[in-house]
Amino acid sequence: MPNYLGLDGFRFGWVAAWIDDRGDHGFDYSPGLTRLLALPHARAMIDMPIGLKPSGYRCCDKEARKLVGPAVFLGARRDLWKFSDMAAANRHYWEHEGKGMGVSAQLWNIREKIRDVDAIMTPARQAIVGEAHPELIFWNLAGQIRLAPKTSPHGREQRIALLEQREFTRVRKWLTRRHGTGIGRDDLIDACACAVAARDSTQRVGGDEIDPRGLRMEINY
Repeated sequence: MPNYLGLDGFRFGWVAAWIDDRGDHGFDYSPGLTRLLALPHARAMIDMPIGLKPSGYRCCDKEARKLVGPAVFLGARRDLWKFSDMAAANRHYWEHEGKGMGVSAQLWNIREKIRDVDAIMTPARQAIVGEAHPELIFWNLAGQIRLAPKTSPHGREQRIALLEQREFTRVRKWLTRRHGTGIGRDDLIDACACAVAARDSTQRVGGDEIDPRGLRMEINY
C-alpha cells in the first residue's frame, strides 16, 4: 500500500507525517531532510518553496496569497541565504527591485530551510516531491473558505477536525507526545495537511514559471 508523505520545518529540523490509502498513518522527525525523504512514499508534499527566482516575487505565491492572505510569505529568492542579515537583504532588493519588494521576518527566518530543500531538489525529483501550503490545503478542505487563525484555539480545532475527516484520527494524541522534541503544534498539524495533499490533491496555483535550475514554481493543494 503506497504511503503519502507530508513535511514541514520546525526550529530543530523537520517533521514528517505519512498516511496510506487505508488510512494507516504515523509521524516522525529528524534534524535533516534526507532520512525522512528516504521513507517509502508514492508522493510527498513539503511546506517550503520549491523553485526560486533570482529576483522578484513568484507568481504562485501571489496567487495563493489572494486566496488565503498573508499566511503566504512573499519574497523567496535564490541565494537569499547568502546575505549577512535581513537588513542587508532588504537593502539589496529595494535598490534593485524597488521599495516594497523586500522579505519579511517570517521568510528570512526560514531561509536555511529553503536552502535545505533547494539543495536536494531536481526536476526529476519534483515528479513526486512537490510544494504545498497548509493554509491553502485547509482552505480547500473547508470548501474554499478561510478558517480562523491557526494560532487560535478555534482555528486549531477547525484544522484538526478537517484532518480527522481525512483519516488522520491520531493527531490529538500525537500533539501530547511532541513535548521535548521542539515540534510546535502547528508544525505537526501542517505536516499532516501536506500528507493529505500528497495523497489527494489535484489542484495547484502557478506552474507556468520555471526557475534557472528547471524547477516548476507551483503550490499544490
